[in-house]
Amino acid sequence: MYTNKTFSTNFKIFSILLCLFLFITISSFSQTSPRLIIDGRTITSSPGPVIEQGRTLVPIRIISEELGATVSWDEINRTVLIELGDKSALLKIDSLIFEVGKGSNNFDTSDVPAKIISDRTFVPLRLVSNVLGAEIGWDDSSRTVTINSSNKIPYRPYSDLTINISSGKNIQGQTSLALASKNGFPANAAEVRYYLLDIGTRKGTMIARGQNPGGNYTWLPETEKQGDKIVFAALYDSNGNFIEGGSASVNIAINPKITIKNPGNGSVITESPLNFSVDLNFAPKYIKYEMTYQDRDKKTTTSEADPYGPFTWAFMSEDNGLISLKAIAYDNNNQAFESPPINIQLALEKKLSLAGVKNGNSIQNPVTLSANRNFQVSETQYIMRDPLTQKETILFSSGYGSYKWFPRPEESGNKELYVRVKDTRLTPYTSEPIYVTVIGTPKVYLEGIGPNQVLTGSQKLKAGSNVDATDLKVILENPANGSRKTILSGFNLSQELSWTPASEDSGNRIIYVEGKYQGQSLVSEKVNFRVYLGTIYTAKPVIEKSSFQNFASEMALNSAEKTGMSAALQTAQAILETGWGQSVPVDKYTGKFSYNLFGIKGTGPAGSVTSNTWEEYNGTVFRIDAAFRAYSNASQSWDDHKNLLLKAQRYSIFRDVMHSSTQGAWALRRAGYATDSQYPLKLINIVNTYNLNQLDEKSF
Repeated sequence: MYTNKTFSTNFKIFSILLCLFLFITISSFSQTSPRLIIDGRTITSSPGPVIEQGRTLVPIRIISEELGATVSWDEINRTVLIELGDKSALLKIDSLIFEVGKGSNNFDTSDVPAKIISDRTFVPLRLVSNVLGAEIGWDDSSRTVTINSSNKIPYRPYSDLTINISSGKNIQGQTSLALASKNGFPANAAEVRYYLLDIGTRKGTMIARGQNPGGNYTWLPETEKQGDKIVFAALYDSNGNFIEGGSASVNIAINPKITIKNPGNGSVITESPLNFSVDLNFAPKYIKYEMTYQDRDKKTTTSEADPYGPFTWAFMSEDNGLISLKAIAYDNNNQAFESPPINIQLALEKKLSLAGVKNGNSIQNPVTLSANRNFQVSETQYIMRDPLTQKETILFSSGYGSYKWFPRPEESGNKELYVRVKDTRLTPYTSEPIYVTVIGTPKVYLEGIGPNQVLTGSQKLKAGSNVDATDLKVILENPANGSRKTILSGFNLSQELSWTPASEDSGNRIIYVEGKYQGQSLVSEKVNFRVYLGTIYTAKPVIEKSSFQNFASEMALNSAEKTGMSAALQTAQAILETGWGQSVPVDKYTGKFSYNLFGIKGTGPAGSVTSNTWEEYNGTVFRIDAAFRAYSNASQSWDDHKNLLLKAQRYSIFRDVMHSSTQGAWALRRAGYATDSQYPLKLINIVNTYNLNQLDEKSF
């Protein structure tokens, strides 16, 4: 017997099955291929039209042949040529860009590329109207595509985006790029990117970019990329998604020009150092400056320099006279291009000044004195003079070089300091005096350990003093309980001794040196440091060296798609900063892995790790602990580094050219990313050696 409960359960099951049947039926109907009607006749041959991403795609061969057009397929280049009377179009599979008119170099951009589906070429329905001049229609209720060839439709460009370059223009050097739109730019357009594409492959690299779609941008072409090309402007939204594009054909026929803009021709140079700079109409890898000294047989060529920023050169007064100066630019094929030479007259007066102290200083600790000069010397003397008695005391004398001076008690008082030199002809020169107050209180100091240093093993120690201190000993204190012990004794100021901490010395400690002078006890500054004798963990690989390039490239490509930053440059930076992924910071005490691929200090999403950085104390360079950002994975590190470059004010000059691996490398150096003068060249060489620029190539 059926109960109400049984009936209710069965009814629910029936209802679910009925809904599922209807859903499948409706879904199947909705996925049925649209009907195709050409000139009133229903086309039943397969395949029929399809709908992808809201766009109707139709089989071009069937439609073209029905309308009397011819279709030619090029398997090698994967292109389709459609011809009907005086109309033709050359389409490339999977490319948004197609040529209107055979051999015309006149290009248009579709919103959907031609593609192969089931071994047949499908194109957007609208392209049929444009190429074959036929009226098209779509009935959504019956899902029917209609094509009427009797109604002739004039060609209508897909996009109203136009580039300020006429098709076929010869590009001989620096070019301004600007984009216009008759109906205004899309509301979600957040960035414009310009690409230089090969006509055959529709592949190329970015040449300019910016966040103002209608702005003016400068394109410095590369000498390596000559011949017929396509300049393609692409609009992107804030997530890096392509919206719309426009194109123009050009012929790259660069006439490389480089001119020196500073100093000017005929300049009389009376100050050194001097900043050189150039104007360029192309993008080189680097430049050099060549100076020919006309008054004598001498020629000097500088090292590789930034083509896009100033280069500083210090002349000496011995260089005085007429100098012929030229700049030489080198492209990525190491082809050289020279500027016209200019002449400058160098007329430097000999200048000398004392460095290391300033007027009004009180000196009671060691200072390093040096001579600033613009001429060669054979003798250098650092001199102290009593302003009352005019008595001179030679503090140090040598051919040249600096002097570390620790004033003695008898040198106390108001003093004048200056440097006196003799040039190579033995003519003496004396700097202007610097007025200081010398406080020569007897002191001792310790060399070898600096504040906050972490000592992990044996260390060389040495005592210094401004008096003849005796009975020297080094004291180690435990701040936790106030205990102290002598770790070194019975040595003199000229000795350097080694101290090896014992296990009981581990922890936070205070170290200083004691001595005696004329019955007076001398105690140096007390230095807080740490002794750690446990396991020290060192940098580790993030992945096998052989796999790192692909590992980094994948993240770089994802970032480039969103930001427009050169993937080649990103990958080269990761290679250089981590030694091919083999040297990534870990916590030196716990071994915690940081995934920090770019050595960024601070606290990251996964906290921080303790690693080493460098400091200096009493003339000795030593390592201290520093916190470096830690991440949960390498992708977090990658994104954080790119966020730094994209948002920090100091990197604004980098963002202007970050699409170019070469220009971007030099801009990083100018922005202060690295102190190494060779940093840009190291990045550029990595890019060229491992052909990383292919990462920046994009197909349209």
